[in-house]
Amino acid sequence: MTSNHSTVTVHIADGLATITLSRGAASNALDTATKIGLFQAVHRVAGDATVRAVLLNAEGKNFCVGQDLAEHVDALRADPATAMQTVGEHYNPLIQALSELTVPVVVAIRGACVGAGLGIALAADIRVVGTGSKFATAFTGIGLASDSGLTHALVHAVGASRAAALLLLGDRFTATEALAWGLVHRVVADEEVETTAAGIARLLAHGPTQAYRQVKQLVQAASAGLPDALERERIAQETLGATRDHSAAVEAFLAKTTPVFEGR
Repeated sequence: MTSNHSTVTVHIADGLATITLSRGAASNALDTATKIGLFQAVHRVAGDATVRAVLLNAEGKNFCVGQDLAEHVDALRADPATAMQTVGEHYNPLIQALSELTVPVVVAIRGACVGAGLGIALAADIRVVGTGSKFATAFTGIGLASDSGLTHALVHAVGASRAAALLLLGDRFTATEALAWGLVHRVVADEEVETTAAGIARLLAHGPTQAYRQVKQLVQAASAGLPDALERERIAQETLGATRDHSAAVEAFLAKTTPVFEGR
């Protein structure tokens, strides 16, 4: 069974649901249509009793570069006070829905995995990445804090100290570093990412599903607090989204110039 959204597709067969970001020409940047399509895909999978595992992948050379800034700058120009409402309207429901899937979720990552794209990847259970993959939180580079559950996921995955550095500095890190820090499960050649991730997902789709559900519940209970983290992120992003530093930084990013932050 296959269903298509303009930028997201869902294919369900033999217990495995494959959700594909299909905006590859735009590096799977998250415009409103893609955020809505991805949420609808996850919601559909959650309601299908035949699904025993989920594979999340992406077309093109990059997994996801995060928020579509071209669309975002239009929202900032229209009204900075409301431009960040997408966090509460789209990102929080999406990350919550992904985290609440009761079956295992495997994500296949090649190329860039940045910002909200990293948040989406960290909401999965198992991450298979290519050797050429590059990661970054990226938010402070445009005068924001973080969303998509990144504060919660990073603190629990790598500890408060490293999480703070990754969020404050926004430095890029490699697949090798992500593996050493425990952020990903396996690193393979770029051309082997999809087949390796799909193999793991199919294995899970034919495994002890009820046991997997209990494992996920136990792991989630051990790292409770995601809803609170999402709400705190929403408030921070809406506050920062109305700042001069943020709007100027987004304009600079799109103009390919270096932003100048004035602290306001």
